[in-house]
Amino acid sequence: MKSIQARLSLGLVAVLVVVGLGLAQLSLWLFEVGLQRYLEAGLRKESENLLVALVRGPSGLQLDERRVSAAYQRPFSGYYFRIDFDQGTWRSRSLWDLDMPKPAKPGLEDTHELGPEGQQLLALRADYRRLGQDISISVAQDYSPVREGFQRMQQIGLGMGLVALILVLVLQRITVTRSLRPLERARQQIAQLQQGQRSQLDAEVPSELQPLVDQVNHLLAHTEDSLRRSRNALGNLGHALKTPLAVLLSLASSARLADLPEVREQMREQLEQIQQRLSRELNRARLAGDALPGAQFDCDAELPGLLGTLGMIHGEGLLLERDVPAGLLLPWDREDLLELLGNLLDNACKWADSEVRLGIAQGAEGYQLWVDDDGPGIPQGNRLQVLERGSRLDEQVDGHGLGLGIVRDIVDAWGGRIDLLESPLGGLRVSIELPRKGR
Repeated sequence: MKSIQARLSLGLVAVLVVVGLGLAQLSLWLFEVGLQRYLEAGLRKESENLLVALVRGPSGLQLDERRVSAAYQRPFSGYYFRIDFDQGTWRSRSLWDLDMPKPAKPGLEDTHELGPEGQQLLALRADYRRLGQDISISVAQDYSPVREGFQRMQQIGLGMGLVALILVLVLQRITVTRSLRPLERARQQIAQLQQGQRSQLDAEVPSELQPLVDQVNHLLAHTEDSLRRSRNALGNLGHALKTPLAVLLSLASSARLADLPEVREQMREQLEQIQQRLSRELNRARLAGDALPGAQFDCDAELPGLLGTLGMIHGEGLLLERDVPAGLLLPWDREDLLELLGNLLDNACKWADSEVRLGIAQGAEGYQLWVDDDGPGIPQGNRLQVLERGSRLDEQVDGHGLGLGIVRDIVDAWGGRIDLLESPLGGLRVSIELPRKGR
């Protein structure tokens, strides 16, 4: 969302700068062109006045200075002329001892400089024929004050443009932020979905987002309903198959096969493999994984009941402790976490002498869960073997060896990692690292 705002801001800045500078330069150019046209009309009128001031004298063509403006008499007054004709050239006294170049062609020019002060001249050359002679009259005016005025206008305009640009950017940021606020709110809600803090998106959104939000909410509801029905169906299937399998196992052990020990043993092994495979697939199919946004496991609400049940199953002489921060919520499905923790704790209780300890910690990268026991532990070389489904190091302990395999399936489904380590209590530590959802 921030990148969208940044791109919009940069795009607007670029457009405003380009368009603003272009309009400013165009406006100044048009204004200067218009002012030059206005001054050209005045210069042309001055050249016509000088033309009228040319009269026939005793010695030929002469200039009647009574008809010439006094500005042409004062040195470097900013108003100058030169008159070129067949007998020579007349210059205004305002030029003093300097010479004003004759423009190369009739019309307006603004490329000449005059005097030590570097006056920039706006000159007009007009060609006439009077009293039988070809006459070229060049009239010039100091254009420096106008140029300096334009420079001041450019500086003032630049300052005002910067202030206007800053103001527009502030207003634009406020407008864009308000306009994109629904998108930011939707992004936050999607992040909350991934973290298990909500199960639906808010339906009160702008009309542009309404179809998207409706579809997402419909998909979430459909996914939750599908998973619930799948779990119910799998539970019913498991219950339906357990009874026939139990009967077959009982028959395999009955007296009818007493005379066929090899057949009985093969039937028992095959039925146990079927039972293990069935339990494995049913448990894997029940995993919600990340399919249910809004799912959360409340440690304060769930762990006391789980530990209490295990305490009743394994006897009062076993100490069950937990090291879990108060109010901790884990962003995973309740049933999956109960399955995971239940298998870990049950396995630890079977091997522990007197104490089992559950720990959960939240870090920057995710969550860490561990279960310690004070039992005999597992040798380093056998730890990988224990993680294999159905593997058991001690056939005297009840169970099918599926507990850690189920745990491994759940951890794999969540993208986590499981390790078997030495426990501070002297037995085995099962350590699980789970990444944050949505990473």
